[in-house]
Parts: sequence; structure tokens; C-alpha cells
Amino acid sequence: MARSRTKNKNASTHLFCFSHLRWSFVFQRPQHLMTRAAREFTTWYVEEPRDFDGPPFLHIEADSSGVTVVSPLLPKEFDQRQRNAAVKIMLARLISQIRPQRLIAWYYTPMALQFTEALEPDRCVYDNMDELSAFAGAPNGIAQMERRLMSRCHVVYVGGHSLYEAKRKRHGNIHVFPSSVDSAHFRQARFVESEAADQSSIPHPRIGFFGVIDERMDLKLVAELAALRPEWHLVMIGPTAKIDPETLPRAANIHWLGCKDYASLPRYLAGWDVGFMPFAINDATRYISPTKTPEFLAAGVPLVSTPIKDVVRPYGERGDVEIAADANSFAGKIDFLLHRPRSPWLASVDAHLSRMSWDETWAGMRQHLDVVTPDNSEMAEARSV
Repeated sequence: MARSRTKNKNASTHLFCFSHLRWSFVFQRPQHLMTRAAREFTTWYVEEPRDFDGPPFLHIEADSSGVTVVSPLLPKEFDQRQRNAAVKIMLARLISQIRPQRLIAWYYTPMALQFTEALEPDRCVYDNMDELSAFAGAPNGIAQMERRLMSRCHVVYVGGHSLYEAKRKRHGNIHVFPSSVDSAHFRQARFVESEAADQSSIPHPRIGFFGVIDERMDLKLVAELAALRPEWHLVMIGPTAKIDPETLPRAANIHWLGCKDYASLPRYLAGWDVGFMPFAINDATRYISPTKTPEFLAAGVPLVSTPIKDVVRPYGERGDVEIAADANSFAGKIDFLLHRPRSPWLASVDAHLSRMSWDETWAGMRQHLDVVTPDNSEMAEARSV
């Protein structure tokens, strides 16, 4: 059984992170935070189970970041009860083998409670990065599972101010930590000389997006903008999830380049004249705080977004991001950005981003892991549900 051998001062503390996101899918909040956790703790990232032609098995692989990725492999014919039971047994066996002196359970999905409820961690954490119950294909009972999870947790983090306002009364030790940015990584886009080969032949002006392309994207807006400005070229980067790829709008000036690894993103952003975030305004986006907002800015790419609350405030209010609600407004804002001098804007953006980093976010979260807070009426009420 392979596992991380990262040397760190708290290696006897094992952090088990339970996530609905594949480690290798898109490098985002869980990956940024867990790679930092691995500098201090022995860190395991437990993915949702995969189907497997064979008996139940834990595939365990050490990532170069120091995180050990655990993928439960289960017979495809197993029903949900059997799947939960199998994962519960395999995880219990793994934890009994490593015998951690201190155990931290860190949740991104409440559904993991189905196979971890018997765990008795020294610290239980819920990093509520999104309102998963509002996403397409959300599991049945996820809201009830979240209530159970929050009743067990010592601390809850939320990924944005809108989500904090919605949940701040549900737990007595809840803190808002908006997604941050690896400025040094994305700042490379400002100095790239040779851009990505599969983008180099696309004419300018280029209007770019990167991220997961799913039910949160306003595909109608993308199509309308492309039709409204046929001389502009919309460059779309990211994997398609939970929607039929056949529904993606097609036009000579829309370029679907697929998923790109995190390391290569600056080379693509370097070739964009303006960025855009055409998020739909729906239940799935009501509480999102897009990680890519500060990433666009760190790359030095002017940005237009639909009026997502956690983008409007603070980015729109500061003038860092332009806000538009429809294709005509997007076209007007992009026209403005194509001709606006960048130096004053970049100075304001850099001043804002200088106060943001994933290291600071992790440090802020980390300080709560050793603090024991007294019980309170909210938590007591939640435990009675």
C-alpha cells in the first residue's frame, strides 16, 4: 500500500479529507488547501467511490504534492447500502493500520457521513465551499445529511459571504473564508512570450473563459454574444460536466478547447484580451464565490461577469470587475475594456490581491483546529434534529 512519506512536524496527526471532487479533475479550493495541510499533517484525500470490475478495493496513491489520494473502487452492481458499508469497512481498516495519534476529519461533502459516521475524530471540520443541494444531480437527502454533519463539527467554514449569511446561524463556530488566489502562478500570464499552440491561430480580439462548464453557465448568453460580435472570438477552456456536450453553442467564433491542466492556464490567459464569466443567475449560482475571479485579475486580464453576488461585492464595487446582465451589456462592457488603459486598473487590482493568498487562508483556517469552543444553543439544537 503506497502512501505519502512527506516529512512534517505533525506527521502523527492524520487529516482525512472527504470530497465530492476528484483530486485530478480541476485544481481548486480543496487542492489548494490540502496541499498546504500536507506540509504540516499526514493528509489523505478520500474521493467518492468509482465503479470497478472486482471486489471492493482502496486504490491509494501518493501525489507529488504530499497528499495521498484514496479512491474506493467498488463493484458496479453494489447498491447504495452495500457501497456505504464497503467503504466504511475499508476506511476503518486503513485507519486502524496507520494508528494516528490525532485524527482530523475534513468534509467537503455531507454525503461522506454515510460511511464515516462511526469515526470519532479529534477535530471535525466542514468546509462548505458551495451550496451542493442546489446543484444539478444533487443526492437525495443532502440537506438532511448537512444538518447532521454540522451538528458533529467543531468548526464550519464557508466559501463566500452570501453563503455565510445564509448559514451563519446554523452553527456556533462558523467562519467565512472566500476562495483565494495563487497570484504568483497566474501572474506568469503577464510575461508569457509563447502562447499555447492550440490557441495561437485564433484571431483577436479573444474573449476567454476557464472553468467547469456545467449547469451554472448561461450558454444562451454565450451564443448571443458570439452572434452579436462575430469579429470577436470566444475561447472556452474547461471540462463539461452534468450537461450534454451537444447542447454547447456552436459558431465559427466560439472555440471549445477542452480541459487544460492548472500549470498551463497562464499560457492561455496570456493570449486573451478580455475575460468573461457568463454565469447563469439560478439556484446553483446563488451562493457561489468563483475562485477564478481573482485568478483572472492576477493574470492581468480585464474581466466582465454576470451579477453574481460575491463578484459584485467586492470586485464590482471596487471597479476590479465589470458587471453585465445580458449580451448587449456584455458587448458594451467588453468594448470598454478593450480600449481602457490597463495601468491604473492593474495597480488597483494588485493592491487588492496583495492581501489575498491561499497561504493566508490556510493559516486562518488552521488556527481554529486547536481551539475548543463551548457548546451553544445553535449546536445543541442541531444535535437534536
